[in-house]
Amino acid sequence: MCNTIVMSLSPRLPVTLAGASALPLLLLGVTLAGCGDSGREDSTASASGGSNSGITLTITATDGDDDDDNSNSNSNSGSDSNNSGTDSGDSTSGSAGMTSDDSGVDTIPKLDLAPTPDLELGCGDGIGGGGNDIDESFIWVPTTSDGTVTKIDTRTVVAVGRYATGPSGGTESSSRTAVSGDGRFVVVNNRGTGRSTAVAANLADCIDANNDGVITTSQNGNDTLAWGTDECMVWTVVHNTWGGSYTGGPRGITWTLGDWNEATCSYDNAKVWLGFLANNGDGHLVMLDGATGVQENIVIVPGWNGQGYAPYGGALDPLGRPWFTGLRGELVRVNTNNNPVDATRIAQPANIQTYGMTVDPNGNPWMAGCSGPVSTYDIQSGQWISVAGTSACHRGMAIDHDGHGWVASNGPCELVEVDSATRTLVAKHQLAQCSTAIGVSVDVDGYVWLVDQGGWAWKIDPLNVPAAQMISLPGDHYVYSDMTGGQLKSVAPPLG
Repeated sequence: MCNTIVMSLSPRLPVTLAGASALPLLLLGVTLAGCGDSGREDSTASASGGSNSGITLTITATDGDDDDDNSNSNSNSGSDSNNSGTDSGDSTSGSAGMTSDDSGVDTIPKLDLAPTPDLELGCGDGIGGGGNDIDESFIWVPTTSDGTVTKIDTRTVVAVGRYATGPSGGTESSSRTAVSGDGRFVVVNNRGTGRSTAVAANLADCIDANNDGVITTSQNGNDTLAWGTDECMVWTVVHNTWGGSYTGGPRGITWTLGDWNEATCSYDNAKVWLGFLANNGDGHLVMLDGATGVQENIVIVPGWNGQGYAPYGGALDPLGRPWFTGLRGELVRVNTNNNPVDATRIAQPANIQTYGMTVDPNGNPWMAGCSGPVSTYDIQSGQWISVAGTSACHRGMAIDHDGHGWVASNGPCELVEVDSATRTLVAKHQLAQCSTAIGVSVDVDGYVWLVDQGGWAWKIDPLNVPAAQMISLPGDHYVYSDMTGGQLKSVAPPLG
């Protein structure tokens, strides 16, 4: 058996290849080219337009064995609360509604957050939390002000595509993005029009709609095709039970992993869970088929507690259950293991003031308070724990490969680092340029990405924050979500 591995060099990750000479290599990323007969292509090959280039090293190791699109041009626009001062919102009480039989306390076995494991050859042995192979790494950043999403290669720090997410430009108000577990697709939620749109990362998943033998798609960050003409936009849907208001438009979102297909090195039957408000204020948590966008399930949460906004954040736990948060409101878990699927509602103490959120590999939801502390809900004890010394207006949050949480902070504008295992403050990092730090994600190689609403993003080595790289992203970017798929990957079970 012969496996070809393509790598980009970096001073960050020492790896020794199994089955090859024991030569330590310093890698930014590793990809398996010979991972089954998937037919997948590089995201720029055979497309109309230009191509990407980068410095790569190829090593070959050999062992001894041989919904229909309901167009809606809702005119509401703007952005969510952006208050960097102390918020006086009401404390939460966790109203009664659809609940499961339990109290929200879990018994998920505690996982060790070890450093990135040693690399081995074979499909499903890539780097990162869950171990599944991802042969590229992108971050998908929405530009809220013009209704687009930009695809950035996290290894080259170059924008390689930009896509319209709806027909109404800035009225779409693109915000949360979520990436599938194998990195093949992103779904973007548009707050202003009640729309969700999926874009394929790879040409093999795009659709040659005019059968001309060429995928017509964006070629770089300045190349946005007219709505409906980019053949990497694979589906779009306007949610038919959305209440029609901007504040109730879809926000919180997460994928499920689906079923790992060893032959194609990808997930089958992945689903998308997202939340919005109906016109009566109920929270609608809907499950869509990841391949088609067709709604397959709905959980209704009466009288959603989130200051009048739709479910604000979403993330998956290791048991495949989506968690959603209300803006300075409640914490809700979707019990996908129950039949019928239902929801558990958990009240938050008044001081939590949830804004951004994530779920760590042990299944504990984390909340970034604005204005409030960084906090976690311990699923084993059912207790809320806040990190001392972190009171501020925090926004997005993500957990890295070593179990450290990274939180965007406003007032002062900085990046806060906490230890998710000890629930303690590690550091408050200053950046060379900081306006309104907002979205945080971790890429497949363990780098932390911080999106600034002012028009740029930072790629940050968690071991060397001052050496951060900046990429300019014109426009306004309002996002709290898993822009890289890193959160989903972190809770994926080991494969094989």
